[in-house]
Amino acid sequence: MSLARVCAFLAVATLASGATFTLEQALSAPFPSDLISAPGGAAIAWVLNEHGARNVWYAAAPDFKGVRLTSWKADDGQDLGELHFTPDGKSIEFVRGGDQEFPGKADPNPASNPAGVEEDVYILAASGGAPRKIAVGYSPAVSNGHLAYLNGGHVSIASLDLRMSIRAEPDTPIHTRSGESASELRWSPDGTKLAFVSDRGNHAFLAVYDLAAKSITYLDPSVDHDHDPVWSPDGKQIAFIREFQTTDKKTGPHRTSSEPWAIRAANVADGSGHQIWRADKGSGSVFRILATENQLFWSSDNRIVFPWEKDGWLHLYSVAAGGGTAAALTPGNFEVENASLSDDGKEMLFSSNQNDIDRRHIWRVAASGGPARPVTSGEGLEWSPLTVSGGVAYLHSDARRPARAAVRLNATEHDLAPETIPSDFPTDSLVIPQQVTYSSADGTSIHGQLFLPAGTHAGEKHPAAIFLHGGSRRQMLLGWHNREYYNHAYAMNQYLASQGYIVLAINYRSGIGYGLNFREALNYGPSGASEFADVEGAGLYLKNRADVDGTRIGLWGGSYGGYLTALGLAKRSDLFKAGVDFHGVHDWNLERPIEGPIPGSAAVEADHENTAHLMFSSSPLNFVKTWKSPVLLIAGDDDRNVAFENTVELAAALRAQDVDFEQLILPDEIHEFLREASWLKAYKATANFLERKLRK
Repeated sequence: MSLARVCAFLAVATLASGATFTLEQALSAPFPSDLISAPGGAAIAWVLNEHGARNVWYAAAPDFKGVRLTSWKADDGQDLGELHFTPDGKSIEFVRGGDQEFPGKADPNPASNPAGVEEDVYILAASGGAPRKIAVGYSPAVSNGHLAYLNGGHVSIASLDLRMSIRAEPDTPIHTRSGESASELRWSPDGTKLAFVSDRGNHAFLAVYDLAAKSITYLDPSVDHDHDPVWSPDGKQIAFIREFQTTDKKTGPHRTSSEPWAIRAANVADGSGHQIWRADKGSGSVFRILATENQLFWSSDNRIVFPWEKDGWLHLYSVAAGGGTAAALTPGNFEVENASLSDDGKEMLFSSNQNDIDRRHIWRVAASGGPARPVTSGEGLEWSPLTVSGGVAYLHSDARRPARAAVRLNATEHDLAPETIPSDFPTDSLVIPQQVTYSSADGTSIHGQLFLPAGTHAGEKHPAAIFLHGGSRRQMLLGWHNREYYNHAYAMNQYLASQGYIVLAINYRSGIGYGLNFREALNYGPSGASEFADVEGAGLYLKNRADVDGTRIGLWGGSYGGYLTALGLAKRSDLFKAGVDFHGVHDWNLERPIEGPIPGSAAVEADHENTAHLMFSSSPLNFVKTWKSPVLLIAGDDDRNVAFENTVELAAALRAQDVDFEQLILPDEIHEFLREASWLKAYKATANFLERKLRK
């Protein structure tokens, strides 16, 4: 056989056994986020992370062709976000640096830059030109001629010449009580007043700063926690959410009843307030947020739109601004995730899993009520909708094509920057995950996505890997994910499938997407680790498949998924032969303050000793004596979500038990790795470890 025929034969054989591509290719597509629209919908902007370099992109009507406005090129670990248009739509402010998940915390420096880094507020002309730094700070809000921002929890205001996008006058700090932490800056419609939340620890006020009078008014102050202010269209009132003080010391949302939250309104002129509406007791009495910046929306027909879990699912409701009965805008057995108010103030656009529980699609509904109407459908995923001139803008993906920014104009959809997808991105080599359900070890029905290697043959048995997401308030989907962390995980699952693994990503109990009772599962996490039954059930489901080698099943996951990976290896080393634990929780006592009963617990005494015992008994370290399977521990030592001490303590315990473990520690990296180099190093180590422990 000629050399050419041999090469051709090998190429066909390779494709038949599963298309191959590199991890670099799998992670090469840029990830879009922070989609915003200009007033009037004439333009949009978003952040695009290309190989670890984050930049601002812009597209304007009528053609909405995407253009890059900034030109950072290094994989330097500097985050970028908090975009807002100026009221005239001609400039964009944003923040570069810091940790966008925890604004204002110590600035992460995962590239270990000896010169140091900082979190800065910039403003940028949409017409082009270099961005101009306004100040060291975060959480900016822009009005006509002024930009407010935070630094160290305190508010400052810079005067701007929007024609030149430069600072014209020195900053004006707003001095309030020592120890206060400000947040949620909101300008009045006319730009003359600034509302913000003044968090004082055990209570929080709403404050309004008047630029002309240089005075502060506190709105309807109480002993409770007020947040999420929204201005009335005429600028005379502010509606907000009030969560009441309670003797119930549970540390999160509850399945059972708590003190019901309320929506109140206050007159800006004198600060007097009144109640508009209050949640019922029972289901939905604890406030549950949307995955969006604003939780309240004041429509042009004078209604307040808000999220509520009254029927056990997170939905949109509306109530007259003057008070009354709330009307359900999105009834049904599904959950709303993102929401925005249309530019004319009459409609809500939202993404949900209505009629497609493991995907996201976009819908629209009048703020005054009426049936919701679909904007998108099919086998793709769409999220973060906004109205623009002539249509709707959003982010979308599907099983093979990664996340992109797009617009739908006159029922025609087009991507805004298709040229940013690399030419060698392995679209056609990716598999389409199957939607599966299986029974947990205790009979609970669990959803998952099954990745089968291409070109498999009858009777062929494969090693298998179970992916466990973090959160736990997350849901893996049937396509490239709408969160960057899980977008990376989806790429890794595709890569493992290309290498011959059968991969099962599971949506275990305490995750989102399946209603309040599923999310607030009894005895979950630190109150009993009931999710372990779902992990065990996944292992048994795979072991009973004819195409899986039941002696070669592994686990991998991050954060809460790292916790469940460690728990699975510790309790069922006979079933799970190896695992990779990314920054997992290994002792709940290192993570949660001990304040009494824990969410989801059926009956737990309130004293600290019993609670601490329950938390430890729900932790992997409690079962380390039965841990036999090898594990790879991966973590950044500047983690702000999970204490690095979890990895330190587990390593010591495994070493004492003579368990085979390896470690990959990333100096100065945070929980959600900021550098592409960190993801590649971690995923290559994962693939290598699983290859050695499950395949060879």
